[in-house]
Amino acid sequence: MAASSRSGTSRKLWFLASAVVLVIALYTAGWFYAASALRERTLLLLGSQADAGISANCENAEYRGYPFRIGLFCSKVDVDDTVNGISASFGSLRSAAQVYNPGHIVWELDAPSEVRTGHGLSVASTWESLQSSLVTKLKGVERASMVIQKPKTTILSSASGQAFDVAADQSEIHLRQNGTDLDAAIQLQNATTTAKGLPQLLPATNTSIDVTFKDRAGVLDGSDRRGLALHGSEGDLREFKADLGQGQVLTLAGPFSFDDRGRMSGKLKLRIEDIPAWQNSLSRAFPGLESTIGTAANMLQALGGGEKASLDLTIRRGKVFAGGLIPIGEIPPI
Repeated sequence: MAASSRSGTSRKLWFLASAVVLVIALYTAGWFYAASALRERTLLLLGSQADAGISANCENAEYRGYPFRIGLFCSKVDVDDTVNGISASFGSLRSAAQVYNPGHIVWELDAPSEVRTGHGLSVASTWESLQSSLVTKLKGVERASMVIQKPKTTILSSASGQAFDVAADQSEIHLRQNGTDLDAAIQLQNATTTAKGLPQLLPATNTSIDVTFKDRAGVLDGSDRRGLALHGSEGDLREFKADLGQGQVLTLAGPFSFDDRGRMSGKLKLRIEDIPAWQNSLSRAFPGLESTIGTAANMLQALGGGEKASLDLTIRRGKVFAGGLIPIGEIPPI
């Protein structure tokens, strides 16, 4: 009986040990599967869409955090868009998610970054910190937020040779799927723009953009084959706001669209507060256009009957008309 009892106990211990090993093996396999999914979804947010000719590469990929966290570390990230002739490179990337909530991913990206296009435009950026979080679903990314501290970007056109520097204390970017549409909100705090060889164009400005792109929700989950390109898109600019302080506020709102050649069309409502102050700021920034700016300011004051004014702008394939009739400028194709 004693031998039989010991044999039964040994079998129970063996089954228990086997079950523990099986659970650990399944958990480990699930952890690495989740880590692979984390890699794909993180790179998806950076633009990786193989079907659209966009690939993102994570150099020296390393998974960390086992067993309670899932972390992906890359020494460098490269993104290539072979269709539109765009390439980008970034510094090291660190992303992580809790095992119990793998759909909520937080990540950081180190500077510098560089983006080059086949049209001779290069964009180089640095920042103190870039932190982001994203919420995923089975198909891909559903919501994403990004906060960048002390960003500074240099934009250089090889065609004109002119370089511009755009800097801010902080910038925020929020993206979410809204049914089939894509909602985007961007904020820049104390943003400044300077051009090489020229004084600062405008005082530090707080800028915000709130916009919806129709039928572009697939940009986040990777199902939109157009990627980040705006060609053929339409949407609603709920508000673009530029605030120079001391009552100098400019807002734009209204529907818009881009054709297949990147030309913009739309009907926007422009509102300006403290027109004389805007006139002074723009005249200092663009001394060669002082007369034109003065004429525009006088026209706005006449339309508004004071220092505030509202103006309807009609844009037809890049050509801008005040009130739908008076040509005032042209927006180049994107």
